[in-house]
Amino acid sequence: MKNLNLDYLDSFRVVIESGSFSAAAERLQLTQPAVSLQVRQLERSLNATLIERVGRKARPTAAGTALLDHAQQISAAVASAVDAVAQQTTGTAGRVRLGTGATACIFLLPPILRELRTALPSLEITVTTGNTADIAKAVEDNTIDIGLVTLPVSGRSFEITPVMNDEFVLIAPHDMLLPARITPAVLATRPIVLFEPGGNTRRTADEWLARGGVSLKPLMSLGSVEAIKEMVRAGLGCAILPGMAVPGKSKQRDLAVRSLSPKLYRRLAVVIRRDKRLDRGLRKTLSALKAIAAKDDGR
Repeated sequence: MKNLNLDYLDSFRVVIESGSFSAAAERLQLTQPAVSLQVRQLERSLNATLIERVGRKARPTAAGTALLDHAQQISAAVASAVDAVAQQTTGTAGRVRLGTGATACIFLLPPILRELRTALPSLEITVTTGNTADIAKAVEDNTIDIGLVTLPVSGRSFEITPVMNDEFVLIAPHDMLLPARITPAVLATRPIVLFEPGGNTRRTADEWLARGGVSLKPLMSLGSVEAIKEMVRAGLGCAILPGMAVPGKSKQRDLAVRSLSPKLYRRLAVVIRRDKRLDRGLRKTLSALKAIAAKDDGR
Protein backbone atom coordinates (compact mmCIF):
# COMPACT_ATOMS: atom_id res chain seq x y z
CA MET A 1 0.00 0.00 0.00
CA LYS A 2 1.45 3.36 -1.07
CA ASN A 3 -1.39 5.74 -0.22
CA LEU A 4 -4.28 5.90 2.22
CA ASN A 5 -7.20 7.71 0.59
CA LEU A 6 -8.54 10.22 3.11
CA ASP A 7 -12.00 10.37 1.54
CA TYR A 8 -12.32 6.58 1.75
CA LEU A 9 -11.13 6.70 5.36
CA ASP A 10 -13.74 9.35 6.18
CA SER A 11 -16.49 7.29 4.55
CA PHE A 12 -15.48 4.26 6.63
CA ARG A 13 -15.60 6.36 9.82
CA VAL A 14 -19.04 7.78 8.99
CA VAL A 15 -20.45 4.30 8.23
CA ILE A 16 -19.39 3.14 11.69
CA GLU A 17 -20.74 6.27 13.40
CA SER A 18 -24.04 6.09 11.50
CA GLY A 19 -24.46 2.34 11.87
CA SER A 20 -25.33 1.73 8.21
CA PHE A 21 -24.19 2.46 4.67
CA SER A 22 -27.49 4.15 3.81
CA ALA A 23 -27.31 6.55 6.76
CA ALA A 24 -23.66 7.29 5.95
CA ALA A 25 -24.57 8.00 2.33
CA GLU A 26 -27.18 10.51 3.49
CA ARG A 27 -24.70 12.30 5.75
CA LEU A 28 -21.96 12.32 3.11
CA GLN A 29 -24.41 13.33 0.37
CA LEU A 30 -23.30 10.39 -1.77
CA THR A 31 -25.14 7.37 -3.14
CA GLN A 32 -25.05 4.16 -1.11
CA PRO A 33 -23.19 2.26 -3.88
CA ALA A 34 -20.54 5.01 -3.89
CA VAL A 35 -20.00 4.68 -0.14
CA SER A 36 -19.87 0.87 -0.39
CA LEU A 37 -17.31 1.13 -3.20
CA GLN A 38 -15.12 3.50 -1.20
CA VAL A 39 -15.10 1.16 1.79
CA ARG A 40 -14.30 -1.84 -0.43
CA GLN A 41 -11.43 0.08 -2.03
CA LEU A 42 -10.12 0.95 1.43
CA GLU A 43 -10.35 -2.70 2.52
CA ARG A 44 -8.57 -3.78 -0.66
CA SER A 45 -5.75 -1.29 -0.12
CA LEU A 46 -5.30 -2.46 3.48
CA ASN A 47 -5.89 -6.13 2.65
CA ALA A 48 -8.30 -6.40 5.59
CA THR A 49 -12.03 -6.66 6.24
CA LEU A 50 -13.02 -3.54 8.16
CA ILE A 51 -16.81 -3.77 8.50
CA GLU A 52 -19.17 -6.63 9.29
CA ARG A 53 -22.95 -6.57 9.31
CA VAL A 54 -24.67 -7.72 12.51
CA GLY A 55 -28.35 -7.78 11.64
CA ARG A 56 -28.99 -4.40 10.08
CA LYS A 57 -26.12 -2.76 11.94
CA ALA A 58 -22.70 -2.12 10.42
CA ARG A 59 -20.00 -2.74 13.01
CA PRO A 60 -16.20 -2.61 12.82
CA THR A 61 -14.17 -5.80 12.81
CA ALA A 62 -11.10 -6.00 15.03
CA ALA A 63 -9.07 -4.51 12.17
CA GLY A 64 -11.73 -1.84 11.68
CA THR A 65 -11.64 -0.90 15.35
CA ALA A 66 -7.87 -0.52 15.21
CA LEU A 67 -8.17 1.69 12.12
CA LEU A 68 -10.95 3.78 13.67
CA ASP A 69 -8.68 4.80 16.55
CA HIS A 70 -6.11 6.09 14.07
CA ALA A 71 -8.74 7.64 11.77
CA GLN A 72 -9.70 10.19 14.40
CA GLN A 73 -6.06 11.14 14.93
CA ILE A 74 -5.51 11.37 11.18
CA SER A 75 -8.56 13.63 10.76
CA ALA A 76 -7.31 15.94 13.52
CA ALA A 77 -3.81 16.05 12.01
CA VAL A 78 -5.20 16.89 8.55
CA ALA A 79 -7.37 19.68 9.99
CA SER A 80 -4.35 21.07 11.83
CA ALA A 81 -2.26 20.99 8.65
CA VAL A 82 -4.95 22.78 6.65
CA ASP A 83 -5.24 25.42 9.38
CA ALA A 84 -1.49 25.98 9.39
CA VAL A 85 -1.42 26.51 5.63
CA ALA A 86 -4.43 28.84 5.78
CA GLN A 87 -2.72 30.93 8.45
CA GLN A 88 0.30 31.40 6.21
CA THR A 89 -1.59 32.10 3.00
CA THR A 90 -4.58 34.15 4.18
CA GLY A 91 -3.70 35.26 7.69
CA THR A 92 -7.24 34.49 8.83
CA ALA A 93 -8.73 32.05 11.32
CA GLY A 94 -11.79 31.46 9.17
CA ARG A 95 -15.47 32.21 9.58
CA VAL A 96 -17.97 30.84 12.07
CA ARG A 97 -21.75 31.13 11.61
CA LEU A 98 -23.36 30.70 15.02
CA GLY A 99 -27.07 30.39 15.76
CA THR A 100 -28.79 30.70 19.13
CA GLY A 101 -31.80 32.07 20.96
CA ALA A 102 -32.09 35.78 21.69
CA THR A 103 -31.76 35.28 25.47
CA ALA A 104 -28.51 33.30 25.20
CA CYS A 105 -27.22 35.80 22.65
CA ILE A 106 -27.73 38.68 25.07
CA PHE A 107 -26.77 37.12 28.40
CA LEU A 108 -24.48 34.16 27.70
CA LEU A 109 -22.52 34.71 24.49
CA PRO A 110 -20.79 38.12 24.93
CA PRO A 111 -17.94 36.99 27.24
CA ILE A 112 -17.45 33.82 25.20
CA LEU A 113 -17.21 35.77 21.94
CA ARG A 114 -14.88 38.31 23.57
CA GLU A 115 -12.48 35.54 24.59
CA LEU A 116 -12.63 34.04 21.09
CA ARG A 117 -11.83 37.36 19.44
CA THR A 118 -8.95 37.89 21.86
CA ALA A 119 -7.51 34.46 21.03
CA LEU A 120 -8.27 34.71 17.29
CA PRO A 121 -8.46 38.38 16.26
CA SER A 122 -8.95 37.49 12.57
CA LEU A 123 -11.87 35.13 13.21
CA GLU A 124 -15.04 36.30 11.48
CA ILE A 125 -18.12 35.53 13.60
CA THR A 126 -21.73 36.02 12.56
CA VAL A 127 -24.58 35.34 14.98
CA THR A 128 -28.14 34.52 13.97
CA THR A 129 -30.97 34.39 16.51
CA GLY A 130 -34.12 32.28 16.28
CA ASN A 131 -36.03 29.50 17.99
CA THR A 132 -34.61 25.99 18.38
CA ALA A 133 -36.44 24.52 15.39
CA ASP A 134 -35.19 27.23 13.04
CA ILE A 135 -31.60 27.06 14.29
CA ALA A 136 -31.53 23.25 14.08
CA LYS A 137 -32.87 23.37 10.52
CA ALA A 138 -30.19 25.91 9.56
CA VAL A 139 -27.46 23.69 11.06
CA GLU A 140 -28.84 20.70 9.16
CA ASP A 141 -28.93 22.75 5.92
CA ASN A 142 -25.36 23.97 6.59
CA THR A 143 -26.38 27.64 6.47
CA ILE A 144 -25.24 27.86 10.11
CA ASP A 145 -22.13 26.06 11.36
CA ILE A 146 -23.03 25.55 14.98
CA GLY A 147 -26.08 26.07 17.19
CA LEU A 148 -26.57 26.75 20.89
CA VAL A 149 -30.18 25.75 21.47
CA THR A 150 -32.72 24.62 24.05
CA LEU A 151 -33.42 20.89 24.23
CA PRO A 152 -35.18 18.86 23.00
CA VAL A 153 -33.68 18.78 19.52
CA SER A 154 -33.13 15.75 17.33
CA GLY A 155 -31.49 14.85 14.06
CA ARG A 156 -29.64 11.80 12.83
CA SER A 157 -26.92 14.01 11.35
CA PHE A 158 -26.33 15.95 14.59
CA GLU A 159 -23.76 15.75 17.33
CA ILE A 160 -25.62 17.10 20.37
CA THR A 161 -23.71 18.11 23.52
CA PRO A 162 -25.71 19.36 26.55
CA VAL A 163 -23.79 22.19 28.23
CA MET A 164 -25.92 23.76 30.97
CA ASN A 165 -29.15 23.77 32.96
CA ASP A 166 -30.81 27.17 33.22
CA GLU A 167 -33.34 27.53 36.05
CA PHE A 168 -36.52 29.46 35.32
CA VAL A 169 -37.53 32.17 37.80
CA LEU A 170 -40.55 34.33 38.44
CA ILE A 171 -40.08 38.09 38.21
CA ALA A 172 -42.72 40.40 39.59
CA PRO A 173 -43.13 44.09 40.46
CA HIS A 174 -41.32 44.66 43.74
CA ASP A 175 -44.56 45.66 45.48
CA MET A 176 -46.56 42.58 44.40
CA LEU A 177 -47.54 40.41 47.34
CA LEU A 178 -46.29 36.86 46.80
CA PRO A 179 -46.64 33.71 48.92
CA ALA A 180 -43.67 31.67 50.06
CA ARG A 181 -44.08 29.07 47.29
CA ILE A 182 -44.63 30.12 43.67
CA THR A 183 -46.77 27.32 42.25
CA PRO A 184 -48.83 27.15 39.04
CA ALA A 185 -51.96 27.66 41.16
CA VAL A 186 -50.51 30.92 42.52
CA LEU A 187 -49.82 32.23 39.03
CA ALA A 188 -53.37 31.44 37.99
CA THR A 189 -54.42 34.29 40.29
CA ARG A 190 -51.93 36.83 38.92
CA PRO A 191 -51.66 38.69 35.60
CA ILE A 192 -48.77 37.10 33.73
CA VAL A 193 -46.59 37.93 30.71
CA LEU A 194 -45.08 35.04 28.75
CA PHE A 195 -42.83 34.49 25.77
CA GLU A 196 -44.65 34.31 22.46
CA PRO A 197 -45.75 30.78 21.40
CA GLY A 198 -43.66 28.64 19.07
CA GLY A 199 -40.37 28.25 20.91
CA ASN A 200 -39.12 25.74 23.47
CA THR A 201 -38.97 28.40 26.20
CA ARG A 202 -42.72 29.09 26.01
CA ARG A 203 -43.47 25.38 25.64
CA THR A 204 -41.46 24.60 28.78
CA ALA A 205 -43.39 27.20 30.80
CA ASP A 206 -46.76 26.00 29.45
CA GLU A 207 -45.94 22.39 30.33
CA TRP A 208 -44.94 23.39 33.88
CA LEU A 209 -48.25 25.19 34.32
CA ALA A 210 -50.17 22.26 32.82
CA ARG A 211 -48.52 19.80 35.24
CA GLY A 212 -49.94 21.96 38.02
CA GLY A 213 -53.39 21.74 36.52
CA VAL A 214 -53.33 25.32 35.24
CA SER A 215 -54.10 26.54 31.74
CA LEU A 216 -54.01 30.31 31.71
CA LYS A 217 -54.27 33.03 29.13
CA PRO A 218 -51.36 35.46 29.51
CA LEU A 219 -51.96 39.16 29.77
CA MET A 220 -49.67 39.44 26.75
CA SER A 221 -47.07 37.39 24.85
CA LEU A 222 -43.82 39.01 23.74
CA GLY A 223 -40.75 37.81 21.84
CA SER A 224 -38.22 39.95 23.70
CA VAL A 225 -36.97 39.21 27.19
CA GLU A 226 -36.11 42.87 27.74
CA ALA A 227 -39.60 43.93 26.68
CA ILE A 228 -41.08 41.42 29.13
CA LYS A 229 -38.95 42.80 31.97
CA GLU A 230 -40.05 46.35 31.16
CA MET A 231 -43.71 45.30 31.25
CA VAL A 232 -43.15 43.78 34.68
CA ARG A 233 -41.30 46.88 35.88
CA ALA A 234 -44.28 48.94 34.73
CA GLY A 235 -46.47 46.88 37.08
CA LEU A 236 -48.51 45.14 34.37
CA GLY A 237 -47.95 41.65 35.73
CA CYS A 238 -45.38 38.99 36.56
CA ALA A 239 -43.41 36.74 34.20
CA ILE A 240 -41.59 33.42 33.97
CA LEU A 241 -38.09 33.90 32.54
CA PRO A 242 -34.91 31.84 32.11
CA GLY A 243 -32.61 32.57 35.02
CA MET A 244 -29.79 33.78 32.78
CA ALA A 245 -32.07 36.65 31.71
CA VAL A 246 -32.05 38.01 35.27
CA PRO A 247 -28.35 38.49 36.10
CA GLY A 248 -27.59 39.21 39.74
CA LYS A 249 -30.98 37.73 40.68
CA SER A 250 -30.47 38.32 44.40
CA LYS A 251 -29.54 41.99 43.82
CA GLN A 252 -32.49 43.14 41.73
CA ARG A 253 -33.91 46.28 43.37
CA ASP A 254 -36.77 47.06 41.00
CA LEU A 255 -38.02 43.47 40.63
CA ALA A 256 -38.95 40.63 42.94
CA VAL A 257 -37.20 37.44 41.77
CA ARG A 258 -38.34 34.07 43.07
CA SER A 259 -37.75 30.40 42.33
CA LEU A 260 -40.66 28.32 41.10
CA SER A 261 -42.15 25.37 42.99
CA PRO A 262 -41.57 22.77 41.77
CA LYS A 263 -38.38 24.08 40.22
CA LEU A 264 -38.22 24.37 36.48
CA TYR A 265 -35.19 24.14 34.21
CA ARG A 266 -34.37 24.26 30.53
CA ARG A 267 -31.31 22.50 29.15
CA LEU A 268 -29.05 24.15 26.59
CA ALA A 269 -26.98 22.14 24.14
CA VAL A 270 -24.44 22.67 21.38
CA VAL A 271 -25.53 21.22 18.03
CA ILE A 272 -23.29 20.62 15.02
CA ARG A 273 -23.37 18.30 12.03
CA ARG A 274 -21.34 15.14 12.60
CA ASP A 275 -19.75 15.49 9.19
CA LYS A 276 -18.80 19.14 9.66
CA ARG A 277 -15.18 19.81 8.78
CA LEU A 278 -13.66 21.74 11.67
CA ASP A 279 -11.25 24.47 10.70
CA ARG A 280 -9.29 26.29 13.37
CA GLY A 281 -11.94 28.92 14.10
CA LEU A 282 -14.83 26.48 14.29
CA ARG A 283 -12.84 24.07 16.43
CA LYS A 284 -12.02 26.86 18.92
CA THR A 285 -15.64 28.04 18.95
CA LEU A 286 -16.91 24.51 19.56
CA SER A 287 -14.49 24.08 22.46
CA ALA A 288 -15.50 27.43 23.97
CA LEU A 289 -19.20 26.56 23.85
CA LYS A 290 -18.65 23.08 25.27
CA ALA A 291 -16.64 24.67 28.10
CA ILE A 292 -19.89 26.24 29.35
CA ALA A 293 -20.60 22.85 30.92
CA ALA A 294 -17.51 23.09 33.16
CA LYS A 295 -18.43 26.62 34.24
CA ASP A 296 -22.00 25.53 34.95
CA ASP A 297 -20.77 22.63 37.10
CA GLY A 298 -18.59 25.04 39.04
CA ARG A 299 -21.45 27.29 40.10
